[in-house]
Amino acid sequence: MRGVLIRIAGACLAAALSVTAAGVGSALAQETYEVGSNRRASNILPADVLKGPNYRIDEKVVTYGFMHTYTVNSDFGTYEVTGNFALQKLLNEIRVIAELKKIQKSDAYLQAVGYAAKSPIRLGKNLIEDPVDTLNGLPRGVFQIFGNVGTAVTEKQDPSEDSRLKQALFVSSWKRDFCAQYGCDVYSSNKVLQEELNRIGWAAALGGLSVTGATMAVSATGATVFSSIRMSDQMNEVLKEEPPARLRIINDAKLQAMGISPDLRKQFLDHPAFTPRHDTIITAALESLDGARGRDRLIALALSAEDEVGANYFQNVAEVMSGYHKSVSPISEIQVMLGLSIAQARNGRAVIAFAWDHGVYEEIVGRRMSYVQENFRPAGFRGQLDVWTTGTVSPLLRETAAGRGIRITESVDKRVGLTL
Repeated sequence: MRGVLIRIAGACLAAALSVTAAGVGSALAQETYEVGSNRRASNILPADVLKGPNYRIDEKVVTYGFMHTYTVNSDFGTYEVTGNFALQKLLNEIRVIAELKKIQKSDAYLQAVGYAAKSPIRLGKNLIEDPVDTLNGLPRGVFQIFGNVGTAVTEKQDPSEDSRLKQALFVSSWKRDFCAQYGCDVYSSNKVLQEELNRIGWAAALGGLSVTGATMAVSATGATVFSSIRMSDQMNEVLKEEPPARLRIINDAKLQAMGISPDLRKQFLDHPAFTPRHDTIITAALESLDGARGRDRLIALALSAEDEVGANYFQNVAEVMSGYHKSVSPISEIQVMLGLSIAQARNGRAVIAFAWDHGVYEEIVGRRMSYVQENFRPAGFRGQLDVWTTGTVSPLLRETAAGRGIRITESVDKRVGLTL
């Protein structure tokens, strides 16, 4: 899981060690380097985040390739997540799970379960008590046991009974609606969250539980435990209203308009590490770059993602580039060097976007800095580099970079906003 992040963030990419010239290597030999090490949660996170009503974060934080791995003990199970972004998402999901549990104690929910028990659809109440497993908004698993969803609509049914496909689509729509309102990711890999969303969704589909009746039980707002996340109303509306199949069509059309080849579009949209939400956010971020060349290079680089950690990384990188484009200087071209996406801006500077948690001045970082400075020479580039990172860096890395003319901006997630 962490291999791709180690390659991306610069912890141990062997290729980078072989590309520097002998002169650069001897110059670097005189420098002092750091070594990344495990950290303490209390030294990273605000005190009010370390423990909440339904969770506690272990003090030991394991560091892999500039990314933090946290262990979170919750009332709903123990989770291990890599990255500050993933931690924020998880803590928000724990809050939402707790609220969904409250819904199940409400009179409206219990009444809906009673109605579902009388439903003519096969399994009726059982679909609520043991809900269909789904990740991408359309149910699987149970339907495959007692009948394929696609063929179910052709079976003879009671005229008063909605088809199983229609009810499944209702559940999918209800989940998207709820998550849009309460700040959770309907495509999340969190199995407990999915189970609870499905349970309430089926109560709505089979038992007539209204959205109002369900959400009346929710006392918390959609605000997250950190303050760096925001989503445009337009993005929120698209993710809420459009099912996965429709999102694919929309994203494919946008990528085509950017000049992305059919083969690369298919590889990206078919990639198992990226959910429809990842695809939509990355596509929207790249679309915002207003005609910048080389966006296909960033998409090709994103294909190296091996899992959700990598998918989150590339989503964050795309959003950081979009933020730089809008708030500092428009980006004219994206290039890839040593696995890094380097964007040439119209102000004559270049920006390297990093979605890491904490960077230190390891030897490989020094080698990469030297290589990029010596070899990145596009037209209009004045030799000045901006590094934008969602995390922090050590004092030594900051000072060394400044001495080389590299300007590091930390915690840019608070500036540009990242989408959970």
